[in-house]
Amino acid sequence: MTYRPMVRAFAGVAAALMFGSAQAEPVTVDNCGMPLTFDTTPERMVVHDINMSEMAFALGLQDRMVGVTGISGWYKTTPSFDETRGSIPELAPKYPTIENLVAATPDLFFAGWYYGMRPGGDVTPETLAPHGITTLILTESCVHLDKSRPPASLDLLYADMERLGKIFGKDAEAAALVAGWKARVAEIKAAVGDVSGTRVFLYDSGDDKPFTAGKFAMPTAMIEALGAVNITADMETSWGTTSWEAVAAADPEFLILLDYQSGGGAADLLALLESHPVMKHATAVKNKAYVPLRYEELTPGPAIIEAMAKMAEAMNSVLN
Repeated sequence: MTYRPMVRAFAGVAAALMFGSAQAEPVTVDNCGMPLTFDTTPERMVVHDINMSEMAFALGLQDRMVGVTGISGWYKTTPSFDETRGSIPELAPKYPTIENLVAATPDLFFAGWYYGMRPGGDVTPETLAPHGITTLILTESCVHLDKSRPPASLDLLYADMERLGKIFGKDAEAAALVAGWKARVAEIKAAVGDVSGTRVFLYDSGDDKPFTAGKFAMPTAMIEALGAVNITADMETSWGTTSWEAVAAADPEFLILLDYQSGGGAADLLALLESHPVMKHATAVKNKAYVPLRYEELTPGPAIIEAMAKMAEAMNSVLN
């Protein structure tokens, strides 16, 4: 899902950026708690992952994108995404290598920890810098290097969009997007029935141990914004594993099932839960109380806003 409001007052700025003009003065943004300064507007950006690509699309930055990575190897895409991406090439279907990135000669890589980069891995801000590539890090992922960060909130998305706007001289467009999202979230919260305290479990993957969302992952913020409770919000991580026994003991009343490209997606996950010796007794499983959501609907990006509406509608249909 993309949002690209036209802000007439910035048409001249957008045109100037298209031709690579320098910024009037340096721009500094926060990058995982460290200042990151741009003396000129980036002209050749590579973006990792479908959710961050949709952030860039929402600001109309396709003309600045020379590649994307980490999409076709994992995820389903929508016709809207494919149309908006157009001819921007995918440099790597999963995690990129240094060679993938350097060959595209970008000046900016928009990625995150475990969103295209791994701490201590081959592709990091430190390994890219000698090649003239600056790295803008997805804020939700900063917790992997800084455990003192606050729990996830919708502000992570809002702030990252405002950062992109500042970097590319599209402050007004970014502000309009964020204002629209905040208004839409308020509408969703006002329309949702009484789901306060509803116990929610997100099932991403995993047979022996479920992979799910913890305190620092965006789904926790989405669930809590609706008034419900993520039963794994006490996990001191963003995404990680827990035990089936812990999930069953919490007796979730509602499920979020990740609808991945591989296999049967959400249908396969539900079938596994229905046949699992402890999970088949959970309230949500017995009632088939769930909503299937795609990856980009649960990671920081524009799609999470309407995903919250889907969650609210599904909760209302089975709980109220």
